[in-house]
Amino acid sequence: MIILDKSFKELFKDFCTTNNIENMQVAIQYFTVFGGLDIKIDTTKPILELIEKHILNNYNYLRSEVNQITGGYHVEHAILSGIALGDRKTTNAFKRAHVSFEEGMKCVDSLYEKAIIDIDSSEHFLLGKRGDSKAVKKLIFINPFLRFWFAFVSPIYKGIKDGNYEEFKTKFQGRESDFSDFIFEELALSFVKNTFVEDKIKQHGQYWNEKIQIPIVAKTNSDKTIIGFSKYTDNKMKKSELNKFLEDCKKEDISADIIVIFTKNGYSTELKALKSETLKLFNVKSLKALVQ
Repeated sequence: MIILDKSFKELFKDFCTTNNIENMQVAIQYFTVFGGLDIKIDTTKPILELIEKHILNNYNYLRSEVNQITGGYHVEHAILSGIALGDRKTTNAFKRAHVSFEEGMKCVDSLYEKAIIDIDSSEHFLLGKRGDSKAVKKLIFINPFLRFWFAFVSPIYKGIKDGNYEEFKTKFQGRESDFSDFIFEELALSFVKNTFVEDKIKQHGQYWNEKIQIPIVAKTNSDKTIIGFSKYTDNKMKKSELNKFLEDCKKEDISADIIVIFTKNGYSTELKALKSETLKLFNVKSLKALVQ
């Protein structure tokens, strides 16, 4: 029932095809929870209703399946919750789990071997930067459902096991919007990798250090550098947000041939006027190319 043998992009494509989803905003919202869970869902129904029906009411069965995948070890589950609820950096996940770095990394190696998480390093070389030993690694769930499980179900399992879903609903409704940020970010990076038609992408990833995070970094076959970011909120992207991004990059001596931006609900008129060959603006509908 939980799929572990497919990539993030494959899971998204299968999810959209299986559930006949045309609206990409709906696809992202429901994929954030049900992606990688081998079931067909009715996306015309409220997401909380579907979570209760397919996940919470089946808690015992799903918990057994999750434990078979993970091994059921308490420390590893604590780390997985730390990853799901935090910024995905190793050090912060270990702090949330109250484990040492050495113990945490042993668990990470085990979880990686089980294909539950991937380990991501900052792509310094794509921007001509030296490797920074202070730039810790990030841990990424390959399966969105497992990320959802360890963010919202596993930490409060007692109430859910007893059939009390109120705490879950409160926590989920409070974080649903920002919880989709990561999924949108990953899909945007996948879009650049797979559908950037002007010039084929030969390398891609993310860049971060102690001062800046750039969610999208890529190098084309013609050696052009692409950097960009995404924003998954109901507000339109403004020119000031682009300016801040460019200023932060300038402070770190980072430049690029092409800037790409992805947003949920479009752009201000002022920002749209800047669209060019060196500034490419995409929205949620653009991601439909990933499932075609």
